[in-house]
Amino acid sequence: MARHQAVNKTRPTIQNLSGTIFRVVQYMSDYKKLFFVVILMVIISSVLSLLGPYFLGAAVDDLIKNLDGTYLVQMIILLLVIFVLQSITTWLQNYWMITVAQNTIFSMRKHLFSHVLTLPLLFFQKRQSGDLMSRLTNDVENVSRTLNTAVIQLITSILTLVGTVVMMVVLSPLLTLLTLTIVPLMFLGMNWITKRTSVHFKKQQQQLGDINGFIEETLSGHKMIKLFSKENEVIEVFDQKNKELKHEGYWAQVYSGFIPKLMNSLNNLSFTIIVGIGALFVLNDMITIGTIVTFTTYSRQFTRPLNDLANQYNVILSAVAGAERVFAIIDEAEEEDSTKKLPDLTIKRGEVTFQSVSFSYEAGVETLKDISFRAKAGDTVALVGPTGAGKTTIISLLARFYDVNKGKIMIDHQDTAHYSRASIREQMGIVLQDSYLFDTTIKENIRYGKLDAEDEEVIAAAKAANAHSFIAQLPNGYDTILDSNGKEISHGQRQLISIARAVLADPAILILDEATSSIDTITEIKIIDAFQRLMRKRTSFVIAHRLNTIRNADLILVFDTGKLIEHGTHHELMKKKGYYYDLLTTRDGEGSLGAS
Repeated sequence: MARHQAVNKTRPTIQNLSGTIFRVVQYMSDYKKLFFVVILMVIISSVLSLLGPYFLGAAVDDLIKNLDGTYLVQMIILLLVIFVLQSITTWLQNYWMITVAQNTIFSMRKHLFSHVLTLPLLFFQKRQSGDLMSRLTNDVENVSRTLNTAVIQLITSILTLVGTVVMMVVLSPLLTLLTLTIVPLMFLGMNWITKRTSVHFKKQQQQLGDINGFIEETLSGHKMIKLFSKENEVIEVFDQKNKELKHEGYWAQVYSGFIPKLMNSLNNLSFTIIVGIGALFVLNDMITIGTIVTFTTYSRQFTRPLNDLANQYNVILSAVAGAERVFAIIDEAEEEDSTKKLPDLTIKRGEVTFQSVSFSYEAGVETLKDISFRAKAGDTVALVGPTGAGKTTIISLLARFYDVNKGKIMIDHQDTAHYSRASIREQMGIVLQDSYLFDTTIKENIRYGKLDAEDEEVIAAAKAANAHSFIAQLPNGYDTILDSNGKEISHGQRQLISIARAVLADPAILILDEATSSIDTITEIKIIDAFQRLMRKRTSFVIAHRLNTIRNADLILVFDTGKLIEHGTHHELMKKKGYYYDLLTTRDGEGSLGAS
């Protein structure tokens, strides 16, 4: 397996904290009015939190001086009103912030998913699907959780911190100065911790994506794993990846856990300073006991937002790490058609011409070299050659999954590079050995070829593809729900459904990949018959394995190592006694070329 490799031990860091946060904020722009209301509620709540300690201190001083319970009752009522109002504003700010956050994440998730569908095929071939799934789900959800809670807490902490310092200075500048001596210690400790947590949070997200990809690959290939009795080896690889994930998660939590402990210790130190020095001030009539009570409460409020800021910073770092992974996908270049408007191509005849086409998946390594041929309208073209010869690349270029590096691909004498990919693909029917079936009914899987098709059209397409008989025998018939790419039915039956889908689409150009294995004889006969009916009167490209298909083709293209080395009819190529002749005569004579 590709993922059974050592993981790079380089520890990445967050690349652009402020830039990533700014990009997230941009998604909130449609909800800025509601967000401003949230900020207003946060301000009111923060002001109310500052009023409580002030009136509490005043009540203590008045009680000591007058020993009159009337004023105390008034203060208790006032404090009760303040606390009720604070609770209401806190509830409102949380409710509205959740609304803003969920709408923001909705927009981000929609943008991300829409963008992924515009990315070129090469992007998916280079990416682990599990890692991509992790970015689409885990990382987006991480940002969502942070927006739901951390944003309000961050703003509240800043406002409370500033307001508390102002009130402390008003009460006692000297005590405030002594209290602030712990701030440098706090920031030094936080800086040391957060430098380490940011590394581990980012690495944790990457490891999670990697292990998701490995799990998905293992579940998809479980039959192959059992066939080769590699369960123990796979478990060992998973165990290693699991250990790496545990390592990063462990240290991320350990370092982030240092912050509240550090803050608690410094908070106790601050409290000791205030009580000790404050007692001396009271004895010398420099301040009142009520002031000490108020100041002590403010000092607690002063260290709490610092603690919250430190904790939220870790949460935000984790979310930013996830957001960076999301934006890395969004920043991937789309297919060219997605960035500029190209006209649609209407295929009337289906004549296909390759003019000196060269193509490379990677720079410097040519996959196809100077390929030229012409397929007349209605021709059946057989692509023949060993594995890796370039046959699949030919049909991928024809469908414009990739763009050629050199040369032109013409359909009806029109250069396909000048027309939209979607319009070309909509007029092509593609039936591969492993055509994907969706987790829905057989009827809807066939209807995917023409979404507005009536049920009668779906059934007619199934009959034309020789699929109706086996579908009708199923307990729920066309309403049978397929799961996990149709695992309930055989490989051959899945291909018959794919052929029915292509029949319903009624394409101008057909691309087929003949199946060579996992199909019983009766189903194979049905597939061959369905292929022949489907290819009738339309240009067809067949990655051919059966000799009958090749013999009956109007044009045979013989590939080897990315070069078109021979072309012609079966009779012409056999007469040459070249590569094609050798390829056929060295086979076992069982009616199959056996090359993919």
